[in-house]
Amino acid sequence: MATVELTATNFDEVTSQNGIILVDFWAEWCGPCKRFAPVFERASEKHTDIVFAKVDTEAEVALASQFGIRSIPTIMAIRDNVIVFAQPGALPESALESLIEQVRALDMDEVRQKLAAHSH
Repeated sequence: MATVELTATNFDEVTSQNGIILVDFWAEWCGPCKRFAPVFERASEKHTDIVFAKVDTEAEVALASQFGIRSIPTIMAIRDNVIVFAQPGALPESALESLIEQVRALDMDEVRQKLAAHSH
């Protein structure tokens, strides 16, 4: 599956699906973003059960601001409507694969319990 372009219009619809969504916040002028793009694309072809999405921070300033994106590329992982990872920096292919494995392995009931405990 190819990557999905996220905008303010479709962001909530796409990211509210159950399952795993990886979001790449990027910009056209960003060298590391351009180098990371093929890595992200290859992973999207390998892991067809995951939604791979991209946010152009130049076109979607409000989205970038909403998530406090200060440095690009920033990779965000959302699983079952919960942001479970967000970190700036282009990941090498092996690190992206490791991130995918870790997100897959999460016990989401445990994650929700921890979130609930922190919100009180």
